[in-house]
Amino acid sequence: MLSFITWTADPAIFSIGSREIRWYGLAFAFGFLIGYKIVERMWKNEKLDTAWLDQLLIYTMIGTVVGARLGHCLLYAPQYYLSNPIEILKIWEGGLASHGGTLGIIIAIYFYSKKVSHKSMMWAFDKLVVPTGLVAAMIRLGNLMNHEIYGHVTDVPWGFRFIDNLHQWKMGAAPVFTAPSHPTQLYEALCYLITFALCMWLYFRKEAFKKEGLIFGIFMICVFASRFFIEFLKNDQEEFEASMLINMGQVLSIPFVLAGCWFVYRALQKKN
Repeated sequence: MLSFITWTADPAIFSIGSREIRWYGLAFAFGFLIGYKIVERMWKNEKLDTAWLDQLLIYTMIGTVVGARLGHCLLYAPQYYLSNPIEILKIWEGGLASHGGTLGIIIAIYFYSKKVSHKSMMWAFDKLVVPTGLVAAMIRLGNLMNHEIYGHVTDVPWGFRFIDNLHQWKMGAAPVFTAPSHPTQLYEALCYLITFALCMWLYFRKEAFKKEGLIFGIFMICVFASRFFIEFLKNDQEEFEASMLINMGQVLSIPFVLAGCWFVYRALQKKN
């Protein structure tokens, strides 16, 4: 039996000149493509205006990418990114915060509801969150390929040794590996895939979208509760988190879990 797994995956699929095409970006794009097809199926299921679907994709992509990137930059390393604003644009190198992405989507859907569908925000959220678990799982697999956001040192047989000097290794240096650590990227990806399957079942089998806010609330609880507990196994992303009782990811997860509980409660109180 293996006592650990030595992870030597190259974050780049190939390079065009000095620009790398990374697995992270491919995983993100794949998640969005499949997500779009799932929502397209919902649109056909409910016989909705197809023009709304194209607009939803645009609003969602902008909200997700801008929100997730700004969330990472401004919540986890504001001094660095404000001093080097051009670095904010380098999304292909990794660094997207799920909390920021969620806030970005909320803002985007607010404008979508006002300008396009003229329906409630919750009407859109109940559809949008169904494939979001899949997108989130793809992003975590991208983090795995980037050798980032892993957990504490562990002696479990599935512990991963990641390349610690990734930049130098890409420049030709010998790899320096971490001690065997929890592959928390995989833990989160699994939780998000389970959430994705649950939301698919709720929508297509139980028609839970008829109770407005129910799918959205369950999604929020599943995603951010799992994030909260997995954070106990993860290394702090920034030095300031070392002095915190719970880290920034956990602090930001609590209001989302509470909001999810409220939406579920409110949805179940309503009559069909």
